[in-house]
Amino acid sequence: METRRTARSARSHRKHGGWGLDRLDPDRVAEIVDAHPRGQFKEGFLQAFVDGLKNRPDTTYGTVNADVLEHFIPGFRRTTMVERVLDAPWPN
Repeated sequence: METRRTARSARSHRKHGGWGLDRLDPDRVAEIVDAHPRGQFKEGFLQAFVDGLKNRPDTTYGTVNADVLEHFIPGFRRTTMVERVLDAPWPN
């Protein structure tokens, strides 16, 4: 099994977020989306994250969930690993 990405594959991954949608037949994609409309999927998906996490933001440490709250909750700022280490209650 090949575990290393080729330079071309890595560029495509960065450009398209790794989804590969650009490699699919556009007519087939349209057919699928027509059969299964996405509606406001992106917004609804992200709002579900916010709704589930906004009352417990400390649980987002070290996860992509902090990205969501940082984007949607004004004033939310993630705690960094450095802050956690330096603020730990241990003497040293």
